Amino acid sequence: MAGNSQRRGAIKKTGKGNPTAGSGGRRRRGLEGKGPTPRAEDRPNHKKYKMVQAAEKRERAKPKRKPSDGGAEWVAGRNSVVELLRATVPVNAVYVAEGTERDERLREIFRLAAEQNVSMLEIGRPELDRLTGGAVHQGIAAKLDAYEYAHPNDLLEIAAERGEPALIVVLDSITDPRNLGAIVRSASGFGVHGVVIPERRAAQMTAAAWKTSAGAAARVKVARATNLTRQLKAYQEAGLMVVGLAADGDVDLPELDLADGPLVVVVGSEGKGLSRLVGETCDQLVSIPMSSDLESLNAGVATGVALYAISRFRA
Repeated sequence: MAGNSQRRGAIKKTGKGNPTAGSGGRRRRGLEGKGPTPRAEDRPNHKKYKMVQAAEKRERAKPKRKPSDGGAEWVAGRNSVVELLRATVPVNAVYVAEGTERDERLREIFRLAAEQNVSMLEIGRPELDRLTGGAVHQGIAAKLDAYEYAHPNDLLEIAAERGEPALIVVLDSITDPRNLGAIVRSASGFGVHGVVIPERRAAQMTAAAWKTSAGAAARVKVARATNLTRQLKAYQEAGLMVVGLAADGDVDLPELDLADGPLVVVVGSEGKGLSRLVGETCDQLVSIPMSSDLESLNAGVATGVALYAISRFRA
């Protein structure tokens, strides 16, 4: 019977006498497509979306680290960069963010960079943020190439080329890069043929070490050893005597009769001194006589005192 059909799409009479189409009419817009279904991680009420948000929150909470950039080191901030250039640390390039306000420090950086033939590059601020790992750079940063370490055996060759008995400083557990820089500076002043440091758990030749060395790192080779005890034994087999600085040493430094021959001077950390195996490997333990009850000297100071005394024997 017309008007009473139950077929899909048939016209029917409503209570108000208003005919509507079963699949069209005024509801047509409600049946229009809404596009593809969003991904689960894009739907706020989905479990996967909440998991993604939680992971991003944890990532933002982690401390920011400087990017490796192939071993290069980034130094950010106006004071830090100007101090690097004043100390003639070998800088690869200086990066300046676009629109950075010029002040007295920035003008000095430009002048020092020009005098030292350091490249100046202007980049966008977001790019500088990325390169420096989110550090507070104040619109400027310097890039240092990774330090090129020598091999411990290269130091023996340097001594042979100079026709001098080898004098090598080995550092055991020195973790402060400023101490490392100070020791390199003393090594340069007293004719040391090179400095050896461990590959792990020790200060490396970073910008801080370069700066403290006041340019001496460009004149004195720094080598790395995978195992200090093994390297000391290799030096002993090559004919060098190994002495370690220790507060309770058996020999006072002024009485060291090995100073004028091929020699390795081992310096331990200020707090713990020489490690057990390194101390046992030394041919002699030498102490610096002190006139007070001070237990020990700073590692950098102790090295300078020892090298000065040894240089007098070798003069």
